[in-house]
Amino acid sequence: MGIGTSIFLIAVGAILTFALDANVGGIDLDVVGWILMAAGVLGLIMTTLIWGRRRAEVVTTDQPVRRVEEPVEYRRVEEPVEYRRVEERRDVAPPL
Repeated sequence: MGIGTSIFLIAVGAILTFALDANVGGIDLDVVGWILMAAGVLGLIMTTLIWGRRRAEVVTTDQPVRRVEEPVEYRRVEEPVEYRRVEERRDVAPPL
């Protein structure tokens, strides 16, 4: 669930809880609104925690930095070029 979905759930839940005054048989819209708002807040917290851990941490130490070997670059192998002669013949009708 992303930030946008979480905010959407919070907004729909708030509308159902505070702005809507309707009766649906067997369903309490206030409770549904509170549940949607709670799900939105929980999703927002979880998304923030997950996205927060994706950030890179910068750690500075007094020790020298260990050099990491660069990956071997793939080189394109030049294959011999094969030349072919292509002839195109068009039969043209003789002029009348």
